[in-house]
Amino acid sequence: MNVTMWRKALQVIPRISLEEWQQLDVISKWLISSRAAVLIMTFISAAIAGILAAHDGSFNLGRWLLLTIGLIMAHATNNLLNDYTDYKRGVDEDNYYRSQYGPQCLVHGLMTTRQLLTYAAVSGLIALLAGVALILLQGGITWILLAMGAFFVLFYTWPLKYIGLGEIAVLIVWGPLMIGGGYFVITGVWEWNVILASMPYALGVTGVIFGKHIDKYDMDKSRGIHTLPVIIGEKVSRYTATGMIFLQYILVGYLVLIGFFTPLMLIVLFSIPVLLQIIPLFRNPKPEEKPADYPDVWPNYFVAAAFVHNRRFGLLFMLGLILDTIAVYLLANYF
Repeated sequence: MNVTMWRKALQVIPRISLEEWQQLDVISKWLISSRAAVLIMTFISAAIAGILAAHDGSFNLGRWLLLTIGLIMAHATNNLLNDYTDYKRGVDEDNYYRSQYGPQCLVHGLMTTRQLLTYAAVSGLIALLAGVALILLQGGITWILLAMGAFFVLFYTWPLKYIGLGEIAVLIVWGPLMIGGGYFVITGVWEWNVILASMPYALGVTGVIFGKHIDKYDMDKSRGIHTLPVIIGEKVSRYTATGMIFLQYILVGYLVLIGFFTPLMLIVLFSIPVLLQIIPLFRNPKPEEKPADYPDVWPNYFVAAAFVHNRRFGLLFMLGLILDTIAVYLLANYF
């Protein structure tokens, strides 16, 4: 067991040599190969679904745990299959973007194809078992939600990402599917206001993937990978990503105005200092070379900025939901 590496792999995607890799335990290898540092985005979506269920007095711990495990394992499976698919298609060769910011385990010779697919199969099986358990416990449209999740896991990398639908898929998955669907499997109720409430965070996750695709715009364009930024252009993509970030705040304000949230949700405004730090970056194209004193995440640039903001906004959004839920409970029972 290497708890230090577990903690590191949950925070960043660590660069690692073959010699170091060979000394790692299986959990460390799974965390690194599945890019566990980004799985926090999925955990936050699951947490939001659970808090919204508690907000309406319908939280169920067992179902929430199944939901959270299933979603995280599905996301990990997608990341593993993403690397496998791009490797088999030759995309990640020749120092491609993915191979620069962290270990691409197949390209760098850390794992065999069989080993990576075994990790993906085990992760996918755990996700599937969690989904089947939720179908048995909740029924209704749960099986449709599971089928949709499986579709996006299997086909996000190809063909969706290649035809400009990857970003739209992310918006659907991290909002209506994870949060709205998660709320349903916990409570048994499909609530459209919950779908709307899922969008501020879903836009943040979509902004992260948008930033990543802007970062590798030239590489994707040269390889015929038609992500949405490749289709609409680099400059338009930067302003689109900026617009999505601002829309997160606008939607929270709207939900407060219509009374779905209490003003406590305005705690998300404490992420504005991070917003003010990253917005200037989106005004200009990505630098050709790593800027001086830039953190050791290069060539991540727009994606790193969007991720930092989304992490702050997401955690504050989740904290706001907790405070909002407590306030609603106290008002309903003691005042």
